[in-house]
Amino acid sequence: MLIVFPLGLLATSIIFDIAFMATHNGRWADISYWMIIVGVISGLLAAVFGLIDWLSIPSGTRAKRIGLLHGVGNVVVVLLFIVSWYLRRPAPQSPSTIAIVLSFVGVGLAVVTGWLGGELVDRLAVGVHDGANLNAPSSLSHRPASGDAGTVSGK
Repeated sequence: MLIVFPLGLLATSIIFDIAFMATHNGRWADISYWMIIVGVISGLLAAVFGLIDWLSIPSGTRAKRIGLLHGVGNVVVVLLFIVSWYLRRPAPQSPSTIAIVLSFVGVGLAVVTGWLGGELVDRLAVGVHDGANLNAPSSLSHRPASGDAGTVSGK
């Protein structure tokens, strides 16, 4: 649930921004403003647990590198939304174009970091399986993830 709330809230905030841009009804922008606040708070909470998980991944593995990209990317996502929220503060029902653009960029980056998170869990089995293959090739390589090389035990 720690990742579902921030991802869902921040992604859905742009739906309300689109509704605002289509209707010029400030209520939609106001809803987006509050969704961003809760999304940022829950995203910061998720980051703490993500850091704890990342610290437990053995160094020198593909999983450690992917986890770093995932984590840093998600911090940038949250920062983009913090700036978007800050720019909306003076008039939440009438956000500036730059505030809306930052939200869209944040969601675009979240798509990439979300894929990286999926790669960690689904492909590399980080935090899912004790015998995780922490050096499995990318899912884009079309090579199987299974194999003895790169397992936690290194055998």
